[in-house]
Amino acid sequence: MKLSDIFDISDEKPLDRILNDGGLCGIFRTIGCIGDSLSSGEFESMNEAGEKGYHDYYEYSWGQYMTRTACLKVYNFSRGGMTAKEYCESFAEENDFWNPEKKCQAYIIALGANDVNLDGGYLGEISDIDPKNYKNNKKTFAGYYGQIIQRMKEIQPRAKFFLMTMPLTAPYDTKETRNKAYDRQAELMYEMAELFENTYVLDFRKYAVEYDEDFKKLFFLGGHMSPAGYLLTSKMVISYIDYIIRHHMEDFKQVGFIGTPYYNVEET
Repeated sequence: MKLSDIFDISDEKPLDRILNDGGLCGIFRTIGCIGDSLSSGEFESMNEAGEKGYHDYYEYSWGQYMTRTACLKVYNFSRGGMTAKEYCESFAEENDFWNPEKKCQAYIIALGANDVNLDGGYLGEISDIDPKNYKNNKKTFAGYYGQIIQRMKEIQPRAKFFLMTMPLTAPYDTKETRNKAYDRQAELMYEMAELFENTYVLDFRKYAVEYDEDFKKLFFLGGHMSPAGYLLTSKMVISYIDYIIRHHMEDFKQVGFIGTPYYNVEET
């Protein structure tokens, strides 16, 4: 066997291998998940009168499934209905999520669905971000999203960031403007990864299984996922991060020093 058979498989795509363990995701000891309902293990109830309820059960979130699978600590910096705007303007502060004591070695950011659906899709441009001062960022999705990364980098300068795109659904969303917004959100994630150091894209839109009607029958509960759906999502997130690490081994050698004053100068 060659090392390349394990760590850099020729023509391998990010989710060709779905892991049942933590894989190389286990090199992290702390991860923060910043997101909305799908990051919060939200279940959708409906009573006899047809009235819906929405309930965040964090122990069922894909982040907490990661905790149990990869033996690491995951923080849920999330809530159903969350937008990048609300996170920056009130939610993070109200919940003490900017607290340096909650700093993590890595962050997974899964925002965008509600920014498109609830806030009219004001996604903006990468130029809305002032790399030197987040206070100058424009009040767009891009500006707020960039602010989240920038403020977390102030707290944990060497942290790794994984930015998630939104999976395709079928039948393909009939609202063409929303489809274009989801596609644009994916483009912005790649532009963010170019702008910010130590930042990578979890491109579920391109590589995840399509969320078609057969998928939803198995893994959805109303308009949100079932316990099995969140467990499957955790497997995909773990597998994608494992793929990124295996294909960028040099980038992750010093993960153990993140959050400490130490580093190995020969490896920088």
